[in-house]
Amino acid sequence: MRVNKLTIAAIAVVAGLSLTACQNDEDIAADPKPANSSPVTSGDTDQGQEGAAAGTGTDEDGKADTCRTDELEVTASDVTIEGDTVGTVAVEFKNGGGRDCTLTGYAGVDLKTNAGSLSAERTGEEAPSVVLKDGKSVWFAVTYPVNDSGGSGARITGLVVTPPNETKSVTLDWPGTASLPVTDGSGTPVKVGPIGSAGQGG
Repeated sequence: MRVNKLTIAAIAVVAGLSLTACQNDEDIAADPKPANSSPVTSGDTDQGQEGAAAGTGTDEDGKADTCRTDELEVTASDVTIEGDTVGTVAVEFKNGGGRDCTLTGYAGVDLKTNAGSLSAERTGEEAPSVVLKDGKSVWFAVTYPVNDSGGSGARITGLVVTPPNETKSVTLDWPGTASLPVTDGSGTPVKVGPIGSAGQGG
């Protein structure tokens, strides 16, 4: 009689385990996604500065590669507000490379003048990385002193822009005021802000 009771108890335990296993299988079938899975990043969503979608020029860490000069369309426009003592030019980088890419820090900016080349100083603002989606644009600002001296000053003949972490430059027409005031060095210098320091259109 005791043997029969033990056998019945063993059968009950095995049946209970089988039932639990079935229930677990049903739960997995209902939600097959592993607990540690991560969402797929869409090219149309803003996921901060981390990785672009697969197949769009990412490195081994899943981050978008650096934007190259040849895949950027570079333009400049005057966005100076009337009455300001400092002029502002917004430089646009538009990604035409067919892939997402990253811009980090400051672009190199030089003004070509009739008195020689003048390199812009960095403003010192924080310079975060920006993932530039294919077909999208980002802007940065170049500020300069307005020539209100009444003299001819130093005539600006061109704007030379080098994207961050690149050596190839693009030369553009200067869209701002035609000249800079000639000073003894104590005046406001030409300054360049980090990538993203100017909004759309300035």
